[in-house]
Amino acid sequence: MTTEVHNEVQTESHVHHPNYVKIWAILVALLVVSVVGSMSGVRVVILIAAFGVALVKAFLVAKNFMHITVEKRFIPYLFLICLAFMVILFAGVAPDVMKHEGLRWSNDAAKHAVQTGMQAAPPKHE
Repeated sequence: MTTEVHNEVQTESHVHHPNYVKIWAILVALLVVSVVGSMSGVRVVILIAAFGVALVKAFLVAKNFMHITVEKRFIPYLFLICLAFMVILFAGVAPDVMKHEGLRWSNDAAKHAVQTGMQAAPPKHE
């Protein structure tokens, strides 16, 4: 009976760990891609470099450094619930935060910054 318990503990404790240096190198390469992509000046490339690469990097970190894939079965669900709550929070406050005027308030600095940016931006060629 003790050998069965010993073998069971031994198999549970053996977890495959990823090559952290390889993951780090991939993350550094993705950092370079996002920096170079953001300097390209092409809007689509900038958006893909900013958000696409960020999603890939977040997935790699969650999978390899946070060990989401080897945790107990309910941990990824808790992670997704937290992500859903973040989206709900953003959806709840975005209509107010992303405006420049409200019922009894006005964000004149934001209005001025937008106007200045619109005047300084080069004209779009379509």
